[in-house]
Amino acid sequence: MVATKQKTEWFPLVDEHGNVTGKATRRECHNGSKLLHPVVHLHIFNEQGDLLLQKRSATKDIQPSKWDTAVGGHVDVGESIEEALRREVREEIGVTGFTPRPLTRYVFESAIERELVHVFTTRYEGPFRIDTVELDDARFWSIPSILDNMGKGVFTPNFEKEFTTILQPTLKGE
Repeated sequence: MVATKQKTEWFPLVDEHGNVTGKATRRECHNGSKLLHPVVHLHIFNEQGDLLLQKRSATKDIQPSKWDTAVGGHVDVGESIEEALRREVREEIGVTGFTPRPLTRYVFESAIERELVHVFTTRYEGPFRIDTVELDDARFWSIPSILDNMGKGVFTPNFEKEFTTILQPTLKGE
């Protein structure tokens, strides 16, 4: 029997302005240490103004089977924010041809981690090829349907916070 060695994932450590201050492993970043590390989120709207959401896999250790931001993932050491965004979008939903628009960045803190979240939006109709290991589903939701399901345990808390504090005000301004 041959033992397989799992690759160690390294994340850059950053300050609240995004300046790299060091590096740490995924395990170190997610063990309650609160080491600030960058992540990317992409919100995808279609022409009707509906928002694509992903359903997290039931096997995920954090927020299994909850609906979440269309794409979200960690930045690896040596990667730019845009490189990480394009890699995550390609890996999670199989999309390569899109134009990201930066919205904002903010610090998100949970019981086990602290992230500098870089938020982007884009318009894209599909097709999508979802990673069935990471995701159980992905589909467009109307804004009224999202609002009807807020606070009912359907979405991840991070998505609900991001939707109400960043996306909703942006939608009203358009």
